[in-house]
Formats: sequence, C-alpha cells, structure tokens
Amino acid sequence: MQSIFNKKTLSWAFYDWANSAYTTIVITSFFPILFGSYWFTESDGNTTTPLGIANATASLVVVILAPILGAIADRGGLKKRFLLLFVLLGVLFVSTLSFIESGNWQLAIIVYVLSFIGFAGANIFYDAMLVDISEQEKFDIVSALGFSLGYLGGGLALLGCVVYSQPQNFGLDFITPANDIVLIFLFTGIWWALFTLPMLFNVKEPKSSSSAPLGVAIKEGFVQLSNTFREIRQLKVVFTFLLAYWLYIDGVDTIIAMAADYGKRIGFEQHDLIQALLITQFVGFPAAILYGKLGEKIGARAALLIAIVTYIGVTIYGYFMNDVRDFYILAIIVGLVMGGIQSLSRAFFARIIPKNKSAEFFGFYNMIGKLAAVLGPLIMAMVSQMTGNPRLSILSIVVLFIAGGFMLLMVDEKEGMAKAREMEKILPGK
Repeated sequence: MQSIFNKKTLSWAFYDWANSAYTTIVITSFFPILFGSYWFTESDGNTTTPLGIANATASLVVVILAPILGAIADRGGLKKRFLLLFVLLGVLFVSTLSFIESGNWQLAIIVYVLSFIGFAGANIFYDAMLVDISEQEKFDIVSALGFSLGYLGGGLALLGCVVYSQPQNFGLDFITPANDIVLIFLFTGIWWALFTLPMLFNVKEPKSSSSAPLGVAIKEGFVQLSNTFREIRQLKVVFTFLLAYWLYIDGVDTIIAMAADYGKRIGFEQHDLIQALLITQFVGFPAAILYGKLGEKIGARAALLIAIVTYIGVTIYGYFMNDVRDFYILAIIVGLVMGGIQSLSRAFFARIIPKNKSAEFFGFYNMIGKLAAVLGPLIMAMVSQMTGNPRLSILSIVVLFIAGGFMLLMVDEKEGMAKAREMEKILPGK
C-alpha cells in the first residue's frame, strides 16, 4: 500500500495550507472585525445582519453552480482547470479588499462575496480530486492530512497578520502599519496563489476515457446532471448522508463564519478574538491527524457522532459564556474536533459514491454544504434582528447539530460502499 507521504498526496494536501489563509484571515477574523471597525459606519453597529446576508448570498451562488460545474468537469476531465479558475477569481477579489476605502461597506461586501465564491467554488474540485490521489483505504487519513496542513498554514498566515497589525504585543514597535492594516487581504491573495503551485505542478488529473471538448462537455454535463438526481435517489445511503451532512455542517460553517462577530457583540476585544482563533488553528493541526486515525480505528460515522455531540456542548456553552477564558476554552474544544468533522465527512462521502463521477457527486456535496451555509447565517441574522440578543442567535443553531446527528445514525456505510461499487460498473466511465 502506497504511503500517504508522497509528492502527489502532499501536493494535493498542501492546497489546504494555501486556501486556509482565506478561511482564517478573511472569513473568521479580520474581515468581520475590520468590516465593523473600518468599513461599516452605521450608527446601530449591527454587523450580524449584513454579514449573515453576505455569507448566505455567496453560499447560494455556489449552491447553484456546484452540481452543474461538477457534472461538466466529469464529462470533460476539467476538475483541475476549474479549480484553478476559481482560485484566480478568489485571489483577485480578496486582494481587491485591500484597496477599498474606509466607510464603503457596500463595495466591501460585494467584493467579499465574489472572493468567497472563488474560495468555495475551488473547493468543489479540490475535494473531488481526493479519489484521484489516494487509495480508498487511506481516504480518512489523507483527507485529515489536508485539513491538518490547512490548520497549520492558516494559523501561521494568521499569526503573521497579527504580528503585523499588533506589533506592540510582540515587542516589534518598529513596525507601524497604521491605516495599512487592510494590506493583509493582499497578503492573503499572494499566500493563496503561491502555495497552490505545488498542486498545479505535481498533481495530474487522470485522463478520462470519455473526455469531451468543452462545448460538448457543457452540453453533456447538463444532461448528466439530471441523471445524477435519479442516481442519488437510487443511492439511498448517499441521500441520507447528504441530508445529515446538510444539517450538522450548517452549524459548523455558521460557527466558523460568525464566531468573531458574535464574540465582538458580547463584549470581547479584537485581540481576544484573534488569540482564540490562533488557539483553534494550532490545536487543530495535530488534532485533525489524530481524528483521522480515530476514524480509521472506530469508524468514520462513530467519530463524526462524537464531534457532533461536542459541537452541541460548544453551542450551549457559548450561550452562557461571559469571561474571555470561556472563549479560549471553547477555542481549544473546537480545535480538537473541527478538522475531524470536516475531513471525515469528506472521506466518508468519497467512499459511498461512484469514483468515476466524483466531481459531479462532490458538486452535490458542496452544494449541500453551502445550502446549509445559507440557512445558518440567515437564522442568526433573523434571530439577532428580532431579539437584539446575540446569545439567542448562537443558541438557535443547536437544533441543526441534533437533527444532523439523528440522521447520521441512519446511514449504513457498508451498504453505501457496496452500492457505489456496483454503480461504477454500470455507469459511463470517466
């Protein structure tokens, strides 16, 4: 059995290192923080509503595009090229954030949404390439390797931005960023582009036996999309898992996207939010690998259920927390399970789908994930708008973890794998 530490696998996993700078710097920390202090100048200070709507809008666009582009990519052997196209989109617009003037929050939101579409769109094809670079028996640990490198890379990139933006806390008073703190978004784009290069040069998409020219691939992709809806109905395990995933990953993605804004609204300082995120990143680095090992030992479903129960506890604890030390404790707990729930979900899904239609099925997987990300931020935004209580808005998502865990209990992995292998033999090859 091939070692996971080979050039192809490591180059693929290193893309998580590349794009996690966007997650840590833009989605979860500096954009929501600077949005409230640099761009958003409305008197009520309620940033939860516009941020929730922005995240929901970006996710909705990906929901629409994901299955269509996945089908086209499978028909034309275009996974890698589509990935790079979305990377370019994301890099361009995240870098543009550095040049938007203070107070222009509407333009900042629009550019953020476009950069998020690039980020999320690229992930469709990155996830789908897991089946091309790893043996099935190693999906858990290879997927975990990607998330582990992502936590380390994202943490280091964020740490660099923190040193730049708060040099006095590190004895580096000679660094004077002043109003140039927004240049961290340009740094994010450069980091993302630079560390995508290993995958660009070292990971080759297997040549499809049925590859078609782009025009034909688009036409056939739309036809295949309708067929996939019927196939998913036949793959009851896939359908049930996607429903479970839709529910529990909604809570995970909402916490990622809205945690900094929540902490800010209940009175924590900017440096508290950044430090908590750094804790999550550096705890998540080894924890993601260990969680992949746990998935191999007790089974991916059991490990996922442990993570879901942990998130239920985190959400309830978050409602009651008052002291910044509570925020740090939650950061440690989240770091222990966040990489695990993401990586094992990806690996679990890869096992129960036909390998020769990975981009198409992962298009649906990402569609479900982003459809969930539409609902979660909107729920928080509506609860916040109706009650004015950010604590109730965070508590409102606990029901998603409970429902997702219940649905996951109904998923039979062995049945799903057997049906997927059977369908590989009868579906058109890629």
